[in-house]
Formats: sequence, C-alpha cells, structure tokens
Amino acid sequence: MDIDSVIQPLQRFGVHLGLDRILNLLANLGNPHHQVPVIHVAGTNGKGSVCAYLSSVLTEAGYRTGRYTSPHLVDWTERICLNEQPISSEELSQLFQQVQAVIRPEDESATQFEVITAAAWLYFAQAKVDVAVIEVGLGGRLDATNVCLEPLVTIITSISREHWQQLGPTVADIAREKAGILKSGCAVVVGALPPEAEKVVRSRALELQCPIFTPQAARQIATGWAEYERIQNSKFKIQNLKLIKYPLPLAGQIQLANSALAIAALEILQQQGWQISEEAITNGMAKTKWPGRMQWTTWNNHKLLLDGAHNTAAAQVLRQYVDSLDEVNPKPVNWVMGMFSDKDHADIFTALLRPGDRLFLVPIPIESWPGRTSADLDYLANLADSLCPQLSDRQIHPDLFTALLAATSTATTDDLIIVCGSLYLVGDFFSAIAL
Repeated sequence: MDIDSVIQPLQRFGVHLGLDRILNLLANLGNPHHQVPVIHVAGTNGKGSVCAYLSSVLTEAGYRTGRYTSPHLVDWTERICLNEQPISSEELSQLFQQVQAVIRPEDESATQFEVITAAAWLYFAQAKVDVAVIEVGLGGRLDATNVCLEPLVTIITSISREHWQQLGPTVADIAREKAGILKSGCAVVVGALPPEAEKVVRSRALELQCPIFTPQAARQIATGWAEYERIQNSKFKIQNLKLIKYPLPLAGQIQLANSALAIAALEILQQQGWQISEEAITNGMAKTKWPGRMQWTTWNNHKLLLDGAHNTAAAQVLRQYVDSLDEVNPKPVNWVMGMFSDKDHADIFTALLRPGDRLFLVPIPIESWPGRTSADLDYLANLADSLCPQLSDRQIHPDLFTALLAATSTATTDDLIIVCGSLYLVGDFFSAIAL
C-alpha cells in the first residue's frame, strides 16, 4: 500500500481540534495509548529539539524509546521513530491498514493527523516501548496526542503568538490551550514564558497540584559544550547542585534553553527510578540530530543555512544566530524565503531583514498540502520593500531552486545564503537533493 494514497486524501478534513474522534479510534484499536509510558511535549517553538534530545538520551540509556513528531521534512516515516530509527514504509502502511479497518462508516471522519497519531500509538504499543516522547501537533488541550492520563512528565517549551486562528487571539489564550496537557499531580517542566502566559500555566499547574520546574538555561562553556546546574525540589529530593557538562550539537543560543528543559525532564525521570547515567546524557546529547533547524549544508559549491523560522519567535532566534556568526563585521544576508499565507509576515520580515540584505521570494510547494495556501509573492515583495527599503535586491522566483541559482550566481563562496520561512520549504530542498 502506498502511504500517500492513504494519508493524502484525509488532508481534506484539515485541522479539526477535539478528542472525541481520536478517543473513539483508539478505543476501537484496544486503547494502545494506555500501554505506553509518555513524555508529553508542547510549545510554540523548541518542542521538536527537546523531543530529539530526550529520545537520543533515553535510547543511549538502553531504553526502548519511541518518538512521535510533526511535521516531517521529506517522508511520513520520519514522524514515528523507534530508538532513533524511522519506521519503515511497509510497517507504516500496515499500521494504516489496521487503523482504517476499525473506522466504521457511521463514525465521524478522522483527520489526517488523527489517523497517523493513532498509528503511532499502535506502533509503540506493539513494539512494547519503555517510553514514548510525544510532541503535540497543535495547541495541547484538544490535540490528538492529548489522550495520556498520567504522563511521566510534561514539558511546555515556549509560548508565543502562533496558530492564533485556532487557539485564540492572545498569548494567554494560547497558553491556556497548551496548559491543557497538564495532568493531575504530574510534574511539568516549563521554559521561559511571557508573563501573561506564565501566569496561566502556573495557575493551571497549581489547580492540578502539578510540581512545576523552571530550569535556568544552560551556560556555554566552550564551542559546542554546555553546562547545566541541576534543579532542586524537595518532593523529588533533587538537592545536589552538581553541574552536568554535555556536548550541544544543535546550533543557536536557544539550544542552551532547550537542552536544559530536556535535562530537567531526565532528572525527574531519574528520581522516578529511571536509570539514566551521566555518560548516557553526555553521549545521547552528542548524538542528537534534528534536521532542517539551523542546519548547515552545501549546494552548488555554496554553504547554505537551512531553518524553518516559520513564526516571529523562531525568526528572532534565527537572526540572533546569524548576528552571532560575525559580530564585528556582520555580512549582508541572502534570504531565500517562502511562507504560508496564515503567518505574521510583517513581524517575520522585521525580525530577519536588515539594510543591504538580498531577498529571494518563492512559493511553498503545496501540492501535497491541500488546504494550505502559500503567501502571495507580490504582496510579500511589497511588504518587504515597505519594511526594509534599504534591501540591496529583492526578487520573485517561481520555485526554490530557481531562486537558489539566482542567489548563488552573484554570491561569493563566503556569502551567507539562508533558506527559511517554512519547514515545508526546507523539506522541498531535502526532497529534491535526495532524488
């Protein structure tokens, strides 16, 4: 069975938040989610890299570890991993057949995300994983992953204004949805949040009597190395202020915060009896991979930096990283960008663009994503001109690789070329170079 032939038609149901359909589907499958110990991770940005750290360390510690994330860059199989290895196409096709077999004609149609989420739960139960690291798809409270009653630990990485069309207009509204993953008495690790978001999350944690941990970001001690000070909490008897030093293979200052969240969660697991040695933490962190996020690669004899940067907060983090590359003599940037129509285009441009930069605008290939629309390129061009009139060049191109050819044809090998604006655009790059 071809995976796309099964999963793509379900896209027409789009985003349809709610738990009734997924719970009904899982019940028909024998409630596989009840058999899987879970670490549940929500947040606007950073949740994918936190999941990657956790999965890598737990695998290194010898645990049979599942990981479920979204979206994928190239292939659906990336979303469901066991011990850091993507599920095979054959296994995923078989899972889809099992899920489809229990969907009754009289049931409300499941969404695409609900079908693949049910398949992930089924796979992890059948594989008898020791733990599954589960990333929230959208929001939290009504997300299809939010069916675990007693997670080992929950994590909220960050909260900013993203997906407000579905989650509510304010940061507090969005925080309320993300805090929906908290469960009674279960520990929650929380990253640095805006005050209005932190108030909502803390209030919900207090209401549910959830121990709440807010670790400080790790400190960079050398290139590619970080140091983290252990958390203290009497309930979990974490009183040792021993410092943990570990490699940090993912780029960007934000990873000092993301890695600290992951290690805080691992500490909580240690206090619950999980055997996770310092060696496993060091080796697991070193082996962590999270493609398409501040990732350097080479194309046509030019270095490229790839990053999703699909919302304002992510764009700010990307710009911070770019500025850190050469603080004394910052170079103009060649931006190759595409964005979906439902993003904060003005805020993203404001975060990224500087006088002297060059901008190459492209559409996002949406053939595989019906229901999503690429932002109008003329509109983006006019917006960029108004926000940063000192751009040295601004061009519109019909596709990513035409734009890359234009950007590289007039750039030296040392010029900075960045592909960003959407993970789907980064995925398009990887898909093409894999052919």
